[in-house]
Amino acid sequence: MIQGRFRFTSKKFKPNARLNNVANQGSFMRAIHNCIIVLFVAVSICLCVSGCTDMPDTGVETPPTVNTPPGGDALESVVDANNQFAFELYDKLAGNPEGNLFFSPFSISSALAITYEGARGDTADQIKSVFHFPVADGIRRDGFHEINEGINAGDPAYSLNVANALWAEKTYPFLQEYISVAGEYYSAETTNLDFINEPEQSRLIINEWAEDQTEGKIQDLVPAGMIDPLTRLVITNAIYFKGTWVNQFEQDKTQEADFYLTPEKTFTVEMMERTDEDAIYRYAETDELQVLGMPYEHESGKKLSMIVLLPEGDDLSAIEESLDSQTLAGLEESMNSRQVLVYFPKFKLETEYMLSDALKEMGMPVAFSGNADFSGMDGIGDLFIEEVVHKAYVDVNEEGTEAAAATAVVMTCSAVMGEEPVPVFRADHPFIFIIQDDETGNILFMGRFVNPSQ
Repeated sequence: MIQGRFRFTSKKFKPNARLNNVANQGSFMRAIHNCIIVLFVAVSICLCVSGCTDMPDTGVETPPTVNTPPGGDALESVVDANNQFAFELYDKLAGNPEGNLFFSPFSISSALAITYEGARGDTADQIKSVFHFPVADGIRRDGFHEINEGINAGDPAYSLNVANALWAEKTYPFLQEYISVAGEYYSAETTNLDFINEPEQSRLIINEWAEDQTEGKIQDLVPAGMIDPLTRLVITNAIYFKGTWVNQFEQDKTQEADFYLTPEKTFTVEMMERTDEDAIYRYAETDELQVLGMPYEHESGKKLSMIVLLPEGDDLSAIEESLDSQTLAGLEESMNSRQVLVYFPKFKLETEYMLSDALKEMGMPVAFSGNADFSGMDGIGDLFIEEVVHKAYVDVNEEGTEAAAATAVVMTCSAVMGEEPVPVFRADHPFIFIIQDDETGNILFMGRFVNPSQ
């Protein structure tokens, strides 16, 4: 350790040639020994005097703090977690080989990260496992905050924004600490609504927010009937993007072409074309697939692109089975810029998912049950997730791409608060009736009423 800081160079301590007898050599070694002792004492005194203040530079790297993950910074940790979740959810949703699929993993991760902030015990462990959230609060919070700040920084060449919000029952006692964390790290503003007396009006307010945040592309995020008098909290995220290609396609070159689902099953699509000498794209290929990177225009903001994975044959499942975040990263590293003759279909997708079953199967069933522990939200643990709703939209054309998505985590109360609602029994349709002996249960008369006109 001392040698690392106080290096004895040959220039400074090289013995004189005359010190070649044993006595002189012994004197020299004693001098070295005494010097080392003096230095050791000096360093020890410095350490003692410094106490809890700045540590001396010993030349040895200090271990990372709790806010610095071993594999990188907070942003990288959250990105890695989101990407891993993305491929796992894709695998869960891709059951129908002939069905389209489109969703925003970051929108879902963001909404569930805010939900996770209020989870405790097994509920928190399961959510963390499914979404691969960093364990340290500082890393997770700083990571999401940095990503959101970067997304919302803006760029004159494209539109990209993300937003979070909390919609709370106005009479429910949420913890201020939870509300503060959601606001500080996720920029989630809290709005109080009257879910108990005006559930439908509350639903419309939430849906209007999602529609506004996505330029009208995500409508009716929360379906009718999902908000009821037992709803206590809805956590929402919305993300929107609109950008133009660096290499735009000329509309007059777009023409109808066959799209092969299988060799025997084809569809007619509008196929765009870019085959001139300026059609420069990032590209790579393997024996199994081709990879194309189509960049979007940008100026001062983030570089964005669409990555397309095209199998050599029409069997996409072979790629799906082996694809994960590490594989994709490896493919992207192998890509080089070159001219590519590109034929790409125009398409528009609108998707909607109720994710409760998928997330349960992925490993977080407790959050959707009466055994859920979200006491970090209310201090009592009476909440559980009723449903996670996700809607997404994408339009790919000659000019570029427009995409939007929104997620709502609807949380309800596992215990009825206050008086039970008065039931309504309206016998305005056929019914059976019985006259019985209440003491013995013996049925004395029994019939049904179906037609009042008889």
